[in-house]
Amino acid sequence: MKVPELPTQSSGTLYVVATPIGNLEDISARALRILAEVALIAAEDTRHSARLLQHFGIATPLQACHEHNEREQGGRFIGRLQAGDDVALISDAGTPLISDPGYHLVRQARAMGIRVVPVPGACALIAALSAAGLPSDRFIFEGFLPAKMAARRARLELLREEPRTLIFYEAPHRILECIEDMRLVFGAERLALLGRELTKTFETLKSLPLGELYDWVAADSNQQRGECVLLVAGWEAPAGDEQVSAGVMRVLDLLLAELPLKRAAALAAEITGVRKNLLYQQALERQKGA
Repeated sequence: MKVPELPTQSSGTLYVVATPIGNLEDISARALRILAEVALIAAEDTRHSARLLQHFGIATPLQACHEHNEREQGGRFIGRLQAGDDVALISDAGTPLISDPGYHLVRQARAMGIRVVPVPGACALIAALSAAGLPSDRFIFEGFLPAKMAARRARLELLREEPRTLIFYEAPHRILECIEDMRLVFGAERLALLGRELTKTFETLKSLPLGELYDWVAADSNQQRGECVLLVAGWEAPAGDEQVSAGVMRVLDLLLAELPLKRAAALAAEITGVRKNLLYQQALERQKGA
């Protein structure tokens, strides 16, 4: 049997490169070097990225890789990578794939055994979280909420008893109605922070309870412009009231279906951090009502 010939040329590397979210000084020296050295840059918007490259004197060719052509054009980039060329993937601003295109290209590259290397840098959600003064040991990123009010409120209802810090991106023309829906679902007293135009000239970092934040944004049309990140404090049981959230109860119910009561309560406590005795009592009540 004939042994297959080994490839004479190894494939190139796909670099996932973060670019500034506003202040051009935030780009790293490594990012600049890689953008200058690769054979091709896959960019979300070639016109926008051309201005960035021109500012830094980088002449590397650009090709579009956006949400409308990513699946179809991904093969073109894969072909270049298989031929041995290095390719950099960038978005309009920040870290690619974070609410931006690139997932399909990265997935294809990894499936083909092509080396994928992250080149970290600016990311709006992390920048906002670092300055928010909200718990940052555990958080959940929800990206953009649905544009329609009913769907948006339904998504927020699912998150109402989420104990982790919540992070959202939102379009400026919807920021006010988004805060209004959060006020209605989470309550006017839930602490939140609006991060707007981060690292830019008119950067805003405003922390207020949702009710007050709504009034503040409504009174100033300038706060309804630019790139927006919203952070909301996670759910806490009312003081003196050891309630168990719906999410914790779902975990407990799943475990009760497979395990003895005592073991299910103990394991649910390990998973959720809720007191074992409290979960044991909840499990007893569940069985009595069955």
